Amino acid sequence: MHPPQWIAAWVLLLHGCATGWPLQGTSARTSVRDCSVDPPYLPPTATNTTARLAALRGTMRAHSVHAYIVPSTDAHMSEYIAERDSRLGWLTGFTGSAGTVVVTQDKAALWTDSRYWTQAERQLDCNWELQRTPWIESIGLWILEAVPAEGNISLDPFLFSIDTWNSYSQALRGSGRTLLPIETNLVDQVWGDQRPPPASGEIYSLPAAFTGSSWQEKVAGIRQQMKQHVRRPTAVLLSGLEETAWLFNLRGDDIPYNPVFYSYTLLTNSSISLFVDKRRLAAAARQSLQASCPGPLCVELWEYGQARAQLQYYAQGNVTIWLGTEYTTYGLYSIIPQEKLLEDSYSPVMLAKAVKNAKEQELLRAAHVRDAVAVIQYLLWLEKMVPQGQVDEFSGAQYIDALRQAQEHSHGPSFQSISASGLNAALAHYSPSNQSSRKLSVGEMYLSDTGGQYLDGTTDITRTVHWGVPTPLQKEAYTRVLMGNIDLSRLIFPPNTAGRVVESFARRALWDVGLNYGHGTGHGIGNFLSVHEWPVGFQSNNVPLTAGMFTSIEPGYYRDGEFGIRIEDVALVVEAQTEHQTGEKPFLTFEVVSLVPYDRNLIDLSLLSPEQIRYLNAYYETIRARVGPELLRQQLEEAYGWLQRSTEPFPLGSAATTVAAATTTLGMLPLASLLSVLLTRLQA
Repeated sequence: MHPPQWIAAWVLLLHGCATGWPLQGTSARTSVRDCSVDPPYLPPTATNTTARLAALRGTMRAHSVHAYIVPSTDAHMSEYIAERDSRLGWLTGFTGSAGTVVVTQDKAALWTDSRYWTQAERQLDCNWELQRTPWIESIGLWILEAVPAEGNISLDPFLFSIDTWNSYSQALRGSGRTLLPIETNLVDQVWGDQRPPPASGEIYSLPAAFTGSSWQEKVAGIRQQMKQHVRRPTAVLLSGLEETAWLFNLRGDDIPYNPVFYSYTLLTNSSISLFVDKRRLAAAARQSLQASCPGPLCVELWEYGQARAQLQYYAQGNVTIWLGTEYTTYGLYSIIPQEKLLEDSYSPVMLAKAVKNAKEQELLRAAHVRDAVAVIQYLLWLEKMVPQGQVDEFSGAQYIDALRQAQEHSHGPSFQSISASGLNAALAHYSPSNQSSRKLSVGEMYLSDTGGQYLDGTTDITRTVHWGVPTPLQKEAYTRVLMGNIDLSRLIFPPNTAGRVVESFARRALWDVGLNYGHGTGHGIGNFLSVHEWPVGFQSNNVPLTAGMFTSIEPGYYRDGEFGIRIEDVALVVEAQTEHQTGEKPFLTFEVVSLVPYDRNLIDLSLLSPEQIRYLNAYYETIRARVGPELLRQQLEEAYGWLQRSTEPFPLGSAATTVAAATTTLGMLPLASLLSVLLTRLQA
């Protein structure tokens, strides 16, 4: 089917309304604050926080608080949060997804990582110091300098993880300063009636066709793990919103882009307690949860606000409570006596959710086929419209969201679309607005990082394109990013290998010429859940890769003030077909399920090895076989023709001719040899 005619007209209207800031030719300097001049220069994107800080400081004095710490998360350690929980954003004007604020009576500072430094300089006023590090050690040192001995440093214990609380406690230990939890949130007091209301949307059951197994089967599986554990826990506490949503096959809309709802679950050997806003449960959802009442598969419903009291009551008995420390707040954790705790980084539900069964895998594959249709339509549209000067970043983001919405089973985007042209693409997580949007140009690179929520899966894909003549550096950098994507995607590795061991394969081609990128290489992804699903990925705190896990593979390169490149695909960990098999478990590899071709205009074939070109051609054959029929089914003949042109096989004769000579260097070692070196060094 064709997308509705109103989409194109609507986007052109948006384009006409956009202001186009920062404009081409505008200095990057004028888009950020300058606190060194008098009066200070603030860009139009900065927020005046003087009154808010004054009100918070008054409340702090009333509670005898000398420094107050505000995080960027909610009571469930969610990465994405509802506007109601955006306390740091309201207080500072900074909208990045990661940060920590400390306010004293005469100072205020924000800590965030390198992804958001430029964004912070655009959004903060001069009341705020920007600390260019996310580390708690830095925050602790700043507090020791800013707060005199005998001072009270306070925070809301239901907004901080166990590890974070312990880190602050360690940083302040022996300093004469007191870390004082206050359950009354001081920012909420100041925010008052202006704070957005609680969520009110319906909580509904996911149709059986879109679930990997029934919730009763999932509960039985977790109870079996409890029974087999050496410590025989009597209960599992679930605090992460994805955990409860996945366990009961329920979805909601409490948090933008994430189909989850505020909840806790206490699962014991003989009972199930779900803490939720009961009034919002759809009739079918309530019936599903309580069809087996009374009995061990009866879900007892409690109000969301009763979780703390009920946990405290349960912990008085002869019990052992199993929890994941990554998603449990210190406020809940401190309720349970230490001797009654069984702690792991991640709960058994979080780990079970990470490994998709055969049905869940097929659902996610199907979602990525339809998602590819939307992205291909978008790239075709851009090719036609950008040379006419008809598209800016914001209208482009709106258009790709509308194209996805037209696809079957769509439930909107999976995150705020990143649509970045030229220098804005150098900001890894830049998102345009109707007030800040560059016009797309054939003379600049354009980065589109977008994703969709569908009943059968969540998607996330990044493509970088150039419609004109790229510079030699742009073309080389893009090709080397692509080489890293290919090298990691086609890697064969031993079972139980941690992602961090193989992550450097995505960086190797960049490292060969002294280039790199400052963000992670990939993250897990859910079945109509979070676009960033822990604990899968390539970071040090991710679990070993296992068949059935989905992860993104997304190397990049960013040249500040000029351009940015990222190529992101979602891949499924599968068993590899190897000539030999050693050990009980087979080796593993990746099956890429994102199905959109790369920009041929940016690929320097002379840099690619024959193996890389063969991989690329095989991938393009897969795209044609899977996406082509869906384009024809939807009667998208023009997009089908674009796909055929964009997936023409690359000639092997264009591959680098110096591969054989270069294999004596570590930078061009065969993949298997380099992996052997990495594994040996890790084990040493």
